[in-house]
Amino acid sequence: MPIKIGILSILSVSLVACGDAATKTEDHSGHDTATVTTVNPDSTVSVSLKDASLNAVYQHYIHLKTALVNGDVVEAKKAAMAIEEGALQLTDGKAIAAEAAKVSATSDIETQRVAFSTISNLLIPKVKASGFNSGELYVEYCPMAFNDKGAQWISNEKEIRNPYFGDKMLTCGEIRETLK
Repeated sequence: MPIKIGILSILSVSLVACGDAATKTEDHSGHDTATVTTVNPDSTVSVSLKDASLNAVYQHYIHLKTALVNGDVVEAKKAAMAIEEGALQLTDGKAIAAEAAKVSATSDIETQRVAFSTISNLLIPKVKASGFNSGELYVEYCPMAFNDKGAQWISNEKEIRNPYFGDKMLTCGEIRETLK
């Protein structure tokens, strides 16, 4: 009997941990809103930025962040190509597009993560300047990223999902700022 209880406990812990996966919903109808939903029974996050072009880039940024959290180089490339295209529509978006091109040009996840850090640093002030129609975002920070130099990113959920370490240190980090 003790073995069965132990296995059931492990299984239930595994199922609880798996209920946290993020998904992305894209609006392909040309509307000005971005909707990102997390598959977590306790929360649904919907964010709409005022700048329609930035809103589109933001959707793909969240896709890129999730790909890096999951260590998925192929998905990171796809998201980066979309960011590159969308960033060219932004005022002063060429630097973001150039960094996104670095992500899509490599299969090395560490190189992708370095470029993601630069994209984050360029995108955060744009998101702040745009403002929100609805929802809120979080500027999160990992002090251990890049040999303890630290790095920040935007998240649509309070729970830390570290794109710089993925499953090696999934919850390493803290919320530095809430954007509304």
